[in-house]
Amino acid sequence: MSNLFGPIRVGAFDLSHRVVLAPLTRMRAEMPGNVPGQAMAGYYAARATAGGLLIAEATYIARQGNGGFGSPGIETDEQAAGWKKVVDAVHAKGATIVLQLWHVGRASHVSLQPDGGAPVAPSEGDAGLGVLLEARPGPATPPRALGTEEIPTIVEQYRAAAGRAKQAGFDGVEIHGANGYLIDQFLQDGSNRRTDIYGGSIESRVRFLFEVVGSVTTVWSPDRVGVRIGPSNSFNEMHDSDPGALFAYVAKGLGDRGIAYLHVIEPRVKGNAEIDELPPAAAENLKPIFGGPVIAAGGFNATDAAAIVANGGADLVAFGRHFIANPDLVRRLKEELPLKKYDRETFYYGGAKGYSDYPVYDETIEEEVA
Repeated sequence: MSNLFGPIRVGAFDLSHRVVLAPLTRMRAEMPGNVPGQAMAGYYAARATAGGLLIAEATYIARQGNGGFGSPGIETDEQAAGWKKVVDAVHAKGATIVLQLWHVGRASHVSLQPDGGAPVAPSEGDAGLGVLLEARPGPATPPRALGTEEIPTIVEQYRAAAGRAKQAGFDGVEIHGANGYLIDQFLQDGSNRRTDIYGGSIESRVRFLFEVVGSVTTVWSPDRVGVRIGPSNSFNEMHDSDPGALFAYVAKGLGDRGIAYLHVIEPRVKGNAEIDELPPAAAENLKPIFGGPVIAAGGFNATDAAAIVANGGADLVAFGRHFIANPDLVRRLKEELPLKKYDRETFYYGGAKGYSDYPVYDETIEEEVA
């Protein structure tokens, strides 16, 4: 049997296998209000297995951090109550679920912002980003630079959101520090041109992330908190002059803080597309520096996933697109069953199509292989 199906303890979580549901933006929250509903509860429950780990999709901590119409929030009690339906459905299947805390920073639009204000970022500038708006994708609005005095408020929003995640019954939280969103924008010098205590040196650019971790771990013990990073990932126009040094510093600092896991996006993936370039800073490079459990994500199939766990490059593997099209992915991987193809056209927007209508494996029906 594949070593993907051996047990592992990750922070406070005892898991029976290493196949993780990656956090996947699907834009199916109920509107208005960005509230998780029964459709979302069914979607997550269908992908939950006893002893498995699910990372719920990017969930904005405050409306200023929202980057997509129909994305769920964790800013209000109503949103927390909606998430409780999801959590209860997942727990009924015997699975563990953590909530990904999200602030998009500059990757937003005035229509998504409170009072139609400009999105915020470490520095001014239009990076030519795209945003998932109400009817279709569109261009992001150029951001304004955050004042130094504003940053503690955002750190506090992370703490408050972590508290509402606990109220909703989650088992822990994951801080989204990847994909060109606010934390990542602070980390990388391609987007952070500040001259205050949050800009310049690596130590200063990492300050915001470490402050957020410190805030969240006043609500959750560190062994129930994970962090997702994207070393050398160019999605949302991200780049850094020395990603190896930057993310080694990040990994060491997070390891010293005793968090449950480090979730690393492999650089061969940009958004939901694969690229050929393979820069050196990835899961297998950061694992010995971090010193704790590492989840690798990004374009894995069964063979690749088993190999990275076998060679010690990661402890668990997060699957995204294949989990969308195969709610019973854990069974299919374990029994080496064929996978259904995923439909990119239904990743975002819409209702049940491409969301809750993918079937589980049926031996009596010829399946379309991915």
